[in-house]
Amino acid sequence: MKVVIAPDSFKGSLSAVEASSVMEKGIKKAFPKAETVLVPVADGGEGTMDSLVAATGGHKVEVVVTGPLQEDVKAEYGILGDKETCVIEMASASGLILVEPEKRNPLITTTFGTGELLKKAMDDGYRKFILAIGGSATNDGGAGMLQALGMRLLDESGVPVGVGGAELERIATIDNGQFDSRIEKSEFLIASDVQNPFIGPNGASFVFGPQKGATPEMVELLDHNLTSWADVIEKTTGTRLHDEPGAGAAGGIGGAFQAFFPAQMERGIDIVIRYTNFEEKIQGASCVFTGEGQCDFQTASGKTPMGVAEAAKKQGIPVFVLAGSIGKGIEELYQHGITSVHSLMKGPMSLQDAMNESHELLESAAEQVMRTFNAIYKK
Repeated sequence: MKVVIAPDSFKGSLSAVEASSVMEKGIKKAFPKAETVLVPVADGGEGTMDSLVAATGGHKVEVVVTGPLQEDVKAEYGILGDKETCVIEMASASGLILVEPEKRNPLITTTFGTGELLKKAMDDGYRKFILAIGGSATNDGGAGMLQALGMRLLDESGVPVGVGGAELERIATIDNGQFDSRIEKSEFLIASDVQNPFIGPNGASFVFGPQKGATPEMVELLDHNLTSWADVIEKTTGTRLHDEPGAGAAGGIGGAFQAFFPAQMERGIDIVIRYTNFEEKIQGASCVFTGEGQCDFQTASGKTPMGVAEAAKKQGIPVFVLAGSIGKGIEELYQHGITSVHSLMKGPMSLQDAMNESHELLESAAEQVMRTFNAIYKK
């Protein structure tokens, strides 16, 4: 029996690679002779780079860049096994994980480090990029990234503005004279399943600002400032980002890519499935195990279990989802190839306790599901 194991990370407790290994232990307990194929995956957020690098036999390069709060941080970019494609994970340089909860403030956080990471990769000779833009700590409309790449954003007096979402309203002029010319000769594939526009009630600030530390008053200000920034971009380039789907991804950096880069956006999980040759790896499989920290109605919007299930459904392979917790709306998932969803919880317990025991809980859940499947499979 061939079993493919393809989870996302369980945020705060297990990486996708770790989760794959833990699931394998549980499956082997239930059926020691099972042939297991581990394909840790991600949907464009944290872990996407590791997933692609591991699947293709690539490697990572460490770089010191400017973090979200303008301090030095150690970031990485990945090189795939083809030695041509560079993967940049925005969270590595400008991620929420880099900012302590009490210091989160999207009025001052910047994407400057993401631009520095991209510049270093171009300095190293790479021209083909996959950018995973999930997990950002920022709401600066990609302005910091553009500044790091040579774009001068000037106020009405011709003086360069600072960084962060609070500075966007001051931008009056965009000077492209020193913007890195290598960008127009490169390819950029943006991994994101976010379809939110740049501004408005469904835009970057209102939808994602609060999780980055924005108060209701800050959300209003950030949306106002992004509107001003979008007006300047439209005046300069002719590209209207205001209501453009996907422009609001990662605090508006999606819009910066749309306006200033030869870029295209695609669901992160679709990119990962393609680059990991997932459909080829599941051929002949009896079942597929996948998982994530929280499985609910949002999973159907393009998260890892959904993408895995869609690929497996084409080949008629059952898919089992193991989730840290289960929310509302999972019924829709059954229409897209997911066979069943299983919680790791064995009884009432706190979130912290569940995270502390994640290895044991995930291993046990995988074992129990495998025992059930094996009993039915034998018949």
